[in-house]
Amino acid sequence: MWQSETLCNTSAHHDGSPLYVSDPSPGLGERVEVFVRTAGALGVKRLYVRTSPDGEPRFTEARIDRATQDETWWRAPVEIVNPECGYRFLLHTERGPLWLNASGLRRTEVTDAADFTLTAYPPPPAWAADAVIYQIFPDRFARSDRPRGPLPGWARPAAWDEPIPYGRPEALQQIYGGDLWGVADRLDHIAGLGANLIYLTPFFPARSNHRYDATTFDRVDPLLGGDEALRELTARAHARGIRVIGDITLNHSGDGHDWFTSAMGDPRSPEREFYYVDGDDYATFAGVRTLPKFDHRSAELRRRLGRVMARYPDEFGLDGWRVDVAQSAGRHGGVELNDLVAADARAALGEGRLLLAEHQFDASAALRGDGWHGTMSYAGFARPVWSWLALERATEFWGTPGPIPLYGGRDVADVMREHAGRLPWRSYTHNLTLLDSHDTARFRSIAGRDRQHLGVALLFTLPGLPMIFAGDEVGVEGVHLEDGRRPFPWDEGTWDRQTYRTYGELVALRRSRQALRRGGLRWLRAEDDVLLFERAVPGESLLIQVSRASHAPVPAPCALSSLTGGPDLRPGEPMPGDGPAFHVWEVAR
Repeated sequence: MWQSETLCNTSAHHDGSPLYVSDPSPGLGERVEVFVRTAGALGVKRLYVRTSPDGEPRFTEARIDRATQDETWWRAPVEIVNPECGYRFLLHTERGPLWLNASGLRRTEVTDAADFTLTAYPPPPAWAADAVIYQIFPDRFARSDRPRGPLPGWARPAAWDEPIPYGRPEALQQIYGGDLWGVADRLDHIAGLGANLIYLTPFFPARSNHRYDATTFDRVDPLLGGDEALRELTARAHARGIRVIGDITLNHSGDGHDWFTSAMGDPRSPEREFYYVDGDDYATFAGVRTLPKFDHRSAELRRRLGRVMARYPDEFGLDGWRVDVAQSAGRHGGVELNDLVAADARAALGEGRLLLAEHQFDASAALRGDGWHGTMSYAGFARPVWSWLALERATEFWGTPGPIPLYGGRDVADVMREHAGRLPWRSYTHNLTLLDSHDTARFRSIAGRDRQHLGVALLFTLPGLPMIFAGDEVGVEGVHLEDGRRPFPWDEGTWDRQTYRTYGELVALRRSRQALRRGGLRWLRAEDDVLLFERAVPGESLLIQVSRASHAPVPAPCALSSLTGGPDLRPGEPMPGDGPAFHVWEVAR
């Protein structure tokens, strides 16, 4: 069994899921009951929950809620005095005191950084926990037969099967002609896969095919079908039970944006304060001159951006936004307004809509307060999965110079738990989990076909909002972020049908099981080549085993019914030791 500082992780467990917290979204002044399960072998004599209302430490003794021969469940009340309530547990055992926080069980005093956290801020929309996200790069998904105007001067037309000149400047000007009408015409494919939330990369006019250099926020790019196409897409998607979110840059605009041209053309214009302008010079994102950086000290800028954030849901039917490079928005030298940007965006969007943020590394500070509902989990999910499953390790993983490190299963679990332990549980479970995106190589090109399937199994069985980058489900490859943006291959004769079936079966499994959408996470085994974990809600418990290679089997802890075509198991029978393979079982009740 995986151990943490010589203590088995299953000796004591708590997380923020409904199995351990009576109300994961409490209001101020309410009382929540929290539960801890401890193994009998740990010898817990007394247990306390430690909170700090208004900054003052408070210890409340727990009582035994129920007990079996092997374990004890403890129960304690927590008063929600402040909008964020951190708490951890003190266990008195025969061997001395132990602390249990979100990073695990410790013998020594711990800091507040990894306390479990309940938040009284308004919750994400209720529908979000059921989301399976399908990311679309509009120029590369599907062409329609609708007429469109002439291409702008910067664009270079390309045939649908023309290779991408990745690594060369013209790659960003290559236009394949996909549009929003094409997305609307292909909703059958998305619905048939089981995805129910489309994430569109930017649809504003720009001077590149990725459109993160918007020239205006006032309309949808005519190359993508214009305003009418977005309205039609959201209406038809909603009729199919599919929601749609957009993608916006709150950190910068393009240098062709109407606000920026006003700012540089007239020093007395109100838009001058929207950017960090010094004479003819200006601050940029990542040193890219075509991406001038917004100065959020301008109240008028914040008002206009808020109006854009609200307008497209209100008038076009969007169900929320993903915010590009959110970790940088509002930050420049001595200016630190990132929290304000997040709170403004949330307020403008309103309740019932989803607000996700791009974040490449530790997002714990960004997910406190009343801002983003979640972030893209590159650091807490994608990086450890790549590090465990990659076969091509010389490739640089976006954001970190290569090569990709080699992880064992314990490393994966450690990294995931370290990142998750610094977040409120509600934020952790609303992070967007992903194997790849429009900003990375395709995972299949890094891990190979068989290990891609293992990554997909982790994607749909671990906590978070899983995202498929369009084409992953049929075997699209790409060894570079631009190469990964290949047009979708609509000739079904080119598809990897087994990969398509694997995606579809795992999407269906996730959507059919509450434990996979809202359940807690308990790591049971993490070794070089195998991960075993439990996802559970009241009344339903699943065990998931993912193996990158064959390994020594361990006895089944209880009766298990297979949900993935493998063997049913009686208590004590050996669990499969095959690999690469994945198995999902339901624990018999």
